[in-house]
Amino acid sequence: MLRRLRRRRWGVICGYLLLCACAGEPRHAEPPSVFTDEGFRAQVRVLASDQFAGRRPGTPGAQKTVDYLVAQFQRFGLKPGNGNSYLQQVPIVEVTAAADASLSFTAPDGASRALRYAKDMIVWSPREVATSLLVHSPVVFVGYGIDAPAHAWNDYAGADVRGKTVIVLSGAPPGQPWAGRYGRPAYKFDEAARHGATGVLLARHAGAAGEAWEAIVNRDVGGILQAPAPASRDRPWIEGWLRSDAADRLLAGAGSSVAAVAARAGRPGFRAEPLGLYADAQVHSQIRRFTSPNVVALLPGRRYKREYVVYTAHWDHLGRAGPDRRGPVLHGAVDNASGVAGLLLLAQSFARAEPPPDRSIVFIAPTAAEYGRLGSAYYVEHPTFPLPDTVADINLEMLRIGGPTRDIAATMFGQSQMDIYLQNAADLQGRVVRSEPEPWRGLYYRSDAMNFARVGVPTLYAGGGLDDAAMGPRWGRERMDGYFAHRYRQVGDRYLPSWNVRGALQDLQLYFDVGRRLAATRKFPDWNSNSEFHGVPARAAD
Repeated sequence: MLRRLRRRRWGVICGYLLLCACAGEPRHAEPPSVFTDEGFRAQVRVLASDQFAGRRPGTPGAQKTVDYLVAQFQRFGLKPGNGNSYLQQVPIVEVTAAADASLSFTAPDGASRALRYAKDMIVWSPREVATSLLVHSPVVFVGYGIDAPAHAWNDYAGADVRGKTVIVLSGAPPGQPWAGRYGRPAYKFDEAARHGATGVLLARHAGAAGEAWEAIVNRDVGGILQAPAPASRDRPWIEGWLRSDAADRLLAGAGSSVAAVAARAGRPGFRAEPLGLYADAQVHSQIRRFTSPNVVALLPGRRYKREYVVYTAHWDHLGRAGPDRRGPVLHGAVDNASGVAGLLLLAQSFARAEPPPDRSIVFIAPTAAEYGRLGSAYYVEHPTFPLPDTVADINLEMLRIGGPTRDIAATMFGQSQMDIYLQNAADLQGRVVRSEPEPWRGLYYRSDAMNFARVGVPTLYAGGGLDDAAMGPRWGRERMDGYFAHRYRQVGDRYLPSWNVRGALQDLQLYFDVGRRLAATRKFPDWNSNSEFHGVPARAAD
């Protein structure tokens, strides 16, 4: 049954004003508070410890992580969320390029330039084969690699890239607020494949201000994770990255520069440009197949057990650095030990609530979010609780490490009725809700919330904004920029006793209040008519 039919059953034909009135004050008593400084720190210390070795799926550290989460949910008295099990096994393929992966470019005059693996470039093959090649493949520059008819933007217009190698700028074109969803690497690889390219290389550039080269190396050298074939059969033979200075030298040989092509590509009406270069690449791949679990726990509702409010926070990170994954531990303390710690504290808090919430609360820690949200994608395709009965998803990721803020940054702000619940909870804290400050990062489209949205389930992905209550917004922005530049997916993302966690605790109380209100009402929130997700039926994906 579609969500709209369920809403009719309860006589909900209302707009925002009625929704506000109906949300009202929750009927549940306040639980004993577990949102304490030491409680949060204790969970992060464990999850981001050397013992868990970076929580990479398919490793002993991952097994320790999963065992710990199950033990915590059992300790809180929550029930298994997949029949008699807390685990939902997700099939995964790991494709690891050997260290002898090669990439070179040849100019029309025969001059050749070879790039160094993990220094100048990273290449791999998404295909489940032992050897992948590019042989004298013509190279075409396709701007940001975006084909978005709804926004009158097509970087592939008039270009035939079938059987060719495309170079694509990382990030999104500046000044285009809609472009965040198209700046993701996964989108660019998919779009190039849809246009028939056999090779796809993303070129970092200063204007993108995205993740650091070290973060890219830590993620993609030493094995990428993906869903099993047949999806890989339609992929290019070679995918990868070019470091910004290597891309600059390459384009200089073609009479251009990264800055020059980025300036042209950032304007509407750009047309793809053949570079007069030819690419040769070879990748030997090792294929490993395994399963990695989503961890799912259930707190049954007091009155409406078959209606579900969902909280999600992915448990995985990147493991260890290096081509053999034997280097320094990438602890992922903020990303996303902080979110999982918050998930556990929320589970404990709801479990202690008296009386229990009217609706059931589901806590999901998906796997493999760092590699295309594989765990949450599998869940919405094989839900353990019916999607038409799923009220909403509240996603926790990279909780604020710092003091309280005067504002809340909400992704997809203005697109769903979840904004009302968020605003009501924010009002209790005297905070202002604002749209995310940097939508071009595409954080929503890279989150587990996105998978729930694409099957019609309203979502909330919000957290502490930039306006630090003590230091102000400029300081908050500098802290955020510093994190993405120097710690995100790098060795520096580790737990420190000097952390100020009051901002995370402030947000956890907000997430609890939103979930409590959702559990206390009979309403099913919906996407607004202006949203790209409006009208999507809540059902398992085909």
